[in-house]
Amino acid sequence: MSGEHPSEKQLRASQAQSEADRSGQGKTKASELQSEADSAAVRKHGL
Repeated sequence: MSGEHPSEKQLRASQAQSEADRSGQGKTKASELQSEADSAAVRKHGL
Protein backbone atom coordinates (compact mmCIF):
# COMPACT_ATOMS: atom_id res chain seq x y z
CA MET A 1 0.00 0.00 0.00
CA SER A 2 1.09 3.57 -0.48
CA GLY A 3 2.23 4.98 2.81
CA GLU A 4 0.00 6.33 5.53
CA HIS A 5 -3.02 7.19 3.38
CA PRO A 6 -4.08 4.20 1.28
CA SER A 7 -6.71 4.80 -1.36
CA GLU A 8 -10.20 3.34 -1.17
CA LYS A 9 -9.18 0.87 -3.87
CA GLN A 10 -6.19 -0.25 -1.78
CA LEU A 11 -8.35 -0.65 1.32
CA ARG A 12 -10.90 -2.78 -0.57
CA ALA A 13 -8.11 -4.90 -2.02
CA SER A 14 -6.56 -5.39 1.40
CA GLN A 15 -9.89 -6.43 2.90
CA ALA A 16 -10.54 -8.85 0.03
CA GLN A 17 -7.07 -10.34 0.46
CA SER A 18 -7.58 -10.77 4.20
CA GLU A 19 -10.93 -12.49 3.64
CA ALA A 20 -9.43 -14.76 0.98
CA ASP A 21 -6.58 -15.68 3.31
CA ARG A 22 -9.03 -16.55 6.10
CA SER A 23 -11.57 -18.44 4.01
CA GLY A 24 -9.37 -19.87 1.28
CA GLN A 25 -11.87 -18.62 -1.30
CA GLY A 26 -11.70 -15.71 -3.69
CA LYS A 27 -7.91 -15.65 -3.83
CA THR A 28 -7.81 -14.98 -7.57
CA LYS A 29 -10.23 -12.05 -7.33
CA ALA A 30 -8.38 -10.64 -4.32
CA SER A 31 -5.10 -10.88 -6.20
CA GLU A 32 -6.61 -9.06 -9.18
CA LEU A 33 -7.92 -6.29 -6.92
CA GLN A 34 -4.51 -5.98 -5.27
CA SER A 35 -2.75 -5.75 -8.63
CA GLU A 36 -5.18 -3.10 -9.83
CA ALA A 37 -4.75 -1.07 -6.64
CA ASP A 38 -0.97 -1.35 -6.85
CA SER A 39 -0.98 -0.22 -10.48
CA ALA A 40 -3.12 2.78 -9.58
CA ALA A 41 -0.72 3.70 -6.76
CA VAL A 42 2.24 3.55 -9.13
CA ARG A 43 0.52 5.91 -11.56
CA LYS A 44 -0.54 8.25 -8.75
CA HIS A 45 2.59 8.23 -6.58
CA GLY A 46 5.30 6.91 -8.85
CA LEU A 47 6.07 4.07 -6.44
